[in-house]
Amino acid sequence: MNKVTRVISGVIFLSRWLQVPLYLGLILVLGAYAYRFIVGLVHLMAKISVSEDTDVMLGVLNLIDVVMIANLIIMVIMGGYETFVSRLNLHDNPDQPEWLDEVDAGVMKIKLALALVGISSIHLLSTFIKPGLSNYEVMWQVIIHLTLVTSAIAIAFTNRIMSHPKKKVLKL
Repeated sequence: MNKVTRVISGVIFLSRWLQVPLYLGLILVLGAYAYRFIVGLVHLMAKISVSEDTDVMLGVLNLIDVVMIANLIIMVIMGGYETFVSRLNLHDNPDQPEWLDEVDAGVMKIKLALALVGISSIHLLSTFIKPGLSNYEVMWQVIIHLTLVTSAIAIAFTNRIMSHPKKKVLKL
């Protein structure tokens, strides 16, 4: 390799560190979601004795939604950093998430897709509980949810095919 090619390769390899500010920004967003959770929890607890059951369920679903989005952010931060930037070197840490050992780009896509399906499920459940939405709005939320489910299945199937290239694929 000549010197120019090595320099270009080095710059390209070092460019992965440009993602670090993105992950730090997501940590700030995670803090905002933690704040939103606390505010929502205080609001729910303050009105729990005078609220209808439906309002309590919707409040709880909103808190669950915030937690699931926070989990998604954590997966993106930790998995993305580990996959695309550098190792986190947490092997000696007893709190290391077990899924982090298995993370690669394909597994990350599946985990993120499943997290989005979970978040969509919470929104859909809220829609079914919440009075006053038109059939049109409900229909579009169901279509979006089914699209996310189908996408998650397609991503998982594609990842399975790509991780076992020597095995024969189903013959149709």
